[in-house]
Amino acid sequence: MAAPTPAYPLVSVIIPCYNHGRYLPEAFASVWQQDYPAVEVVVVDDGSTDTTRAVTATDPRVKYVYQENQGLSAARNTGIDHSTGQYLVFLDADDWLLPDALKINAGYLIQNPALAFVSGGHDKVFTALGRIKQEAQEVTTDHYLHMLQGNYIGMHATVMYQRWVFDAVRYDPTLRACEDYDVYLRIARTHPVAHHTHRIAAYRLHDTNMSGNIPMMLRTVLAVQARQQPLLRTDAEKQAYAHGQFVWKKYYSEEIYYKIMAGAKPATLAELTTLLSLKPRFVLRYILQHQTPMIKKTIKKITPNSGLRLLHKVGAYNQYMPAIGKVDLGDFARTTPFSTEFGYDRGGPVDRYYIEKFLTQEAPSIKGRILEIGDNEYTLRFGKTQVLHSDILHVDASNPHATFIGDLSNAPHIPDNTFDCVVLTQTLHLIYEYKQALATCHRILKPGGVLLLTVPGITPIDHGEWKKTWYWSFTDSALHRLMAETFPSDSLTITSYGNVFIATAFLYGLGLQEVTPAQLDVYDPQFQVINAVKAVKAYPLA
Repeated sequence: MAAPTPAYPLVSVIIPCYNHGRYLPEAFASVWQQDYPAVEVVVVDDGSTDTTRAVTATDPRVKYVYQENQGLSAARNTGIDHSTGQYLVFLDADDWLLPDALKINAGYLIQNPALAFVSGGHDKVFTALGRIKQEAQEVTTDHYLHMLQGNYIGMHATVMYQRWVFDAVRYDPTLRACEDYDVYLRIARTHPVAHHTHRIAAYRLHDTNMSGNIPMMLRTVLAVQARQQPLLRTDAEKQAYAHGQFVWKKYYSEEIYYKIMAGAKPATLAELTTLLSLKPRFVLRYILQHQTPMIKKTIKKITPNSGLRLLHKVGAYNQYMPAIGKVDLGDFARTTPFSTEFGYDRGGPVDRYYIEKFLTQEAPSIKGRILEIGDNEYTLRFGKTQVLHSDILHVDASNPHATFIGDLSNAPHIPDNTFDCVVLTQTLHLIYEYKQALATCHRILKPGGVLLLTVPGITPIDHGEWKKTWYWSFTDSALHRLMAETFPSDSLTITSYGNVFIATAFLYGLGLQEVTPAQLDVYDPQFQVINAVKAVKAYPLA
């Protein structure tokens, strides 16, 4: 290092470092390559546990200062106290200076000693993408007004300070971020500063950058800017301040938006809350699609009752519980259903969704010779090419499609061990002697044959053809005991479907098109709409 002269005042490059020892050689090299002779480098080790001390020791030109971990602001303040230069530059350990950086900035301060600091442009280096973006904003006048509207400097290493500035101003150790913006505002309010567009330094962007915590950055930058509010004197300053509040919110909201759209990680609740004022519809759609337990819990905590009700109505929050006496009954505030035909006149019964879901799952069993009760619609739809012979049992002898006539509970004319599968959907509840009907099913199945059975749980009662023979509803517990009396218990698979909303919709006669698969697929054992059984007939013992 050459001795300082009036033409080359000493420049102190202060490098705070916390566990970034691996980056220091590149930072040092960027300083020593400068075409400026009077330089000292001070590394402030802020309690690092990595190789920071050892790396620094390899370069005898560097002054090393250690302190217990106190944060970036405190480390910079320590660097000020241990440096001797007339001009000061703060270079983060993972960044570097570009060629001629010190010469360019020192030239401004030498020519105009009244300047408190001078700043320039920089490069943003996206390490994960291998991409560099040049950042340089032209600001020639009204620096304080511009600074109220946003941090046009953008990178701290582009700034060269006069030492005398820090006789009155220091970095605030209570700030987790934006401590540089706080210093810029405090200095620019009372001292002349300068800015140019020459590129001075490179800012490395990676996962450990503090600026990656966007909600925290927004909270902090607004708090820093708010410190200036009591000091504003002119209308221009007050307008600049108000515009700055908007600019910061918009900037960080857009950062969050593009981060979420990139989809690398799920959005946090803090990010969604920050984005809410700028893009409420996007936030609502995101919540609808990505309801994590954390999001649900926090929505309940921060949202007023009226807001929870609205979110519930649009499907964004399904845990809303109105207070006693505050239930909004809406269209359900009636004592008559919307349909008395099970919803057939509104697009079809909702319980058919469960019946057909069960048969879709068990379709591989619908094969060979099959008996279905009433008609063979499900046999043909779900058995398809697996069906070798389709039989229909009907109580009415006038039915031209029936191959067997009779009551399933008393059908000795149906031969034993005949069918590979019996499809018995929504029929057992119409048979008073239902145990005998199950015994018949077991008898007429071949060994290894399968009974596919569905029965109603919570249901309206038919007011037409089946009114007088609608005897039963079945719970899953009842089916476990009942089926085991006829079929081996280890051959039984019992599946339940339904929840309080679907049960209510079914009772009111809503059609299938009026509810969603997401609503249908939620299961609550307290509200069983349909129960389904797959039972396999055992082979005889040898």
